Amino acid sequence: MFGTGNTKPRLGIDLAGGTSITLTAKSTDPKAISKSNMDIATGIIERRVNGMGVSEAEVQTQGDNTIIVNIPKGGDRQNAADQVGTTAKLFFRPVLAVAPSGVTAPAPTGTPSAPATGTPAATPSATAPAATGTPSAGASATKQGRTVGEALAAEGTTPSPAATGASAAPSAAATGSAAPSAAATPSAAATPPSAADLSAAMTQGTVPPELSTAFATLDCSKPEVRSAQTGPEDKAVVACSQKAENGYYEKLALGPVAVKGSDVSKAQPSLDTQTGAGWQVQLQFNGTGTDAFAKITGQLATQAPPTSQFAIVLDNQVVSHPQVNGPISGGSAVITGRFTQTEAQDLSNVLGYGALPLEFAKSDITTVSPALGSDQLKAGLVAGAIGMLLVVAYSLVYYRGLGLVSIAGLLVSAALTYSIMSLLGGGIGFALNLPAVCGAIVAIGITADSFIVYFERIRDEVREGAPLRPAVQRAWPRARRTILVSDFVSFLCAAVLYVVSVGKVQGFAFTLGLTTALDVVVIFLFTKPLITLLARRKFFLDGHPWSGLDPKRLGARPPLRSSRRRSPSSAAVKEA
Repeated sequence: MFGTGNTKPRLGIDLAGGTSITLTAKSTDPKAISKSNMDIATGIIERRVNGMGVSEAEVQTQGDNTIIVNIPKGGDRQNAADQVGTTAKLFFRPVLAVAPSGVTAPAPTGTPSAPATGTPAATPSATAPAATGTPSAGASATKQGRTVGEALAAEGTTPSPAATGASAAPSAAATGSAAPSAAATPSAAATPPSAADLSAAMTQGTVPPELSTAFATLDCSKPEVRSAQTGPEDKAVVACSQKAENGYYEKLALGPVAVKGSDVSKAQPSLDTQTGAGWQVQLQFNGTGTDAFAKITGQLATQAPPTSQFAIVLDNQVVSHPQVNGPISGGSAVITGRFTQTEAQDLSNVLGYGALPLEFAKSDITTVSPALGSDQLKAGLVAGAIGMLLVVAYSLVYYRGLGLVSIAGLLVSAALTYSIMSLLGGGIGFALNLPAVCGAIVAIGITADSFIVYFERIRDEVREGAPLRPAVQRAWPRARRTILVSDFVSFLCAAVLYVVSVGKVQGFAFTLGLTTALDVVVIFLFTKPLITLLARRKFFLDGHPWSGLDPKRLGARPPLRSSRRRSPSSAAVKEA
């Protein structure tokens, strides 16, 4: 224990404080919530949380559709709580159309604008970039679309035919007339265009007819709307951007899934030091993903924006939709999206360990404060101390000198239990919770029971008139058999309880089984040799009244002395 540095047991949620999250599986298909899917989800969630450095976390299945995640104090509880229920379904979809969502025009001021100068206002091009970036591995981080300022300027002033280029002849307002055009002079009572009108006017690409209504009414500025977008993998869908760009979210019409996240074999964060684009996530595909990714990027590279863009969709939200400049082969890609280091690590974490086979809802989040955990730990230790003192008092009163052997055995058993729990806490992440403390208290009685069995067998031999040293040797085989049977039954009960139970009850079963196994070790390797040595001491050998082996107090029979059989003749002579 001291050699490894694990000098203290790791405490569970109820003793050290922490957060317990209850996840409930949900699915439109009742058959999807199966034991195999729940086991897969448990393993993925455990790898995710442990991958964040929260190695003390516990992930266990409870019932048919519930997973319990315990994050002890000291871990990144908030970040882990955000990730444990994330489905992390990653898809690569081609972009069909892009438009800003939730954009509103500025309120009119009621002041006439300056007269038209005859120079038509420049109409923003549908392909003017809103943000620029450096391509990475053949995929550019540039997002196509007009800036918010350009869009609002274009929609706030309706240009004349001459200004739009529809006619070669300039209008009266465009020939230098001092009177401003009606379109260029909004009145105080003019109604600004709605967000839907602005979004429709700023849409790039072609929205499929079956998605026109859903795309027009989609408002990605609302968090509940962004998280609720779903759709089949083999059909076109609408989705929202994960982050706001220039103060607004984007809504996108996306084609069927071209590459699935299950084809990602490895994901890791990296810092782009060459272009200064910041943190990014590097992906490595398997064989299927490599072929599919090269095929779709080759097709997109021949198209015009925005249909030349590739949307990276995570949990129905678009992380980014970079421009594809050419086919990407080699089985690798890079996700860029102005990530921070933490965001890149979290994204690579959930992508690297795979998507959950089910969707989960956080039905309960319970946080135990360290103060409450400390009080419960103190109460458990007090209960254990009281139990130990009662056993010690009983041993000293009833067994006297032999009671010291019982006390020494209890101390050795306690030291071994503490050491092993400390080592298991650092080795396999065993957490000592309140039921485990309860199991350790019960183990005090189990250990004392083994001592009592051996002591009573020795006393029985002394009562039969046997000297102490032979009594110790003859009593051992009989006591050993009883002790082994008793401990086997206790260990079997603990093993069955550990297998069939869930949650904190397993802590009780584990501790009970551990201490039962240690009882066999202590009674064989400590108690029996110690009593054998003490039987040679005069204090015990002569049956001192305080030794606990006084023949008079035990009601020992006098020893039977053997004598030779007398012959009838000698008996007759003696009688004569």
